[in-house]
Amino acid sequence: MTITQLYYVLAVAENQNFTKAAEKCFVTQPTLSMQIQKLEDELNIQIFDRSKKPIELTDVGRKIVIQAKNIVNESYRIQDIVDQQKGFIGGEFKLGIIPTVMPTLLPMFLKAFIKKYPKIKLKIEELTTDEIINRLKDGHLDAAIAATPLESDFIKERVLYYEPFVGYIPENHRLHTKQKIDTIDLEIDDMLLLEDGHCFRDGVINLCKAFKNQTEETFQLESGSIETLIKLSDEGLGMTLLPYLHTLDLNDKAKKNLHYFNEPTPAREVSIIYHKSELKIQIIEAMQSVISGIIRGAIAFQNVKIISPLPSK
Repeated sequence: MTITQLYYVLAVAENQNFTKAAEKCFVTQPTLSMQIQKLEDELNIQIFDRSKKPIELTDVGRKIVIQAKNIVNESYRIQDIVDQQKGFIGGEFKLGIIPTVMPTLLPMFLKAFIKKYPKIKLKIEELTTDEIINRLKDGHLDAAIAATPLESDFIKERVLYYEPFVGYIPENHRLHTKQKIDTIDLEIDDMLLLEDGHCFRDGVINLCKAFKNQTEETFQLESGSIETLIKLSDEGLGMTLLPYLHTLDLNDKAKKNLHYFNEPTPAREVSIIYHKSELKIQIIEAMQSVISGIIRGAIAFQNVKIISPLPSK
């Protein structure tokens, strides 16, 4: 039995196809099939039911895949130990970022991070929180930046910053004349929200429900982007809430529609998250250090109340 064989098994289990798995592993399909067959012969069992389309794991195959993930991850740790001993910070690093953080945070830290750590080959994807959790669990991401806490047993979280919510309220709205707003002022019925699947949407809903026991989710409009929410609000279709960093690049006309909350300001907690196995922890710590250093100059709010990003039950 070899780690390579277990790696091939995991690839087939994920792709449910030998040809696709071979492409992902950068080997020929006969080579991959032969190695898996050798492993099955050695164990005297069938890991895959090849009669099914797509290919399925057998009952014992499912148990083997769980253990194979542990073994393959632990094998990666050996290289981690060597890298840390040598003080090497480099190699491929797969990072996921949620959509409401990506456009504001990434331009702030990426150039500085690449300059400081040129040997790291970053692969960055914009993913929802659910996608991030699944990919961290399966070992397809090294880390991610997301709103927390996520209350997951296999994920560790390191807080990067607390980002306040800011009201975007057009001139014709009932709250526009208020210099500062309170959470009790919010009404779900006239709130423009992101589409389902965005954790910032869940945070806004949780904020509204917490103070008024509002359970009716009869929204006027939903959108896939914060920029669209701002445009819809400008058309008089309702107000919306923005993450603070999204307000920094607004034009002067749009900034007149910004209304800050009375303290404690509702805010989201943004963290770098990673698997509890702590693979590539030296890169995670390097990224945390760079981001924390940059963000200190951008967000000066102190008295905040963290709003959960988890969907309300």
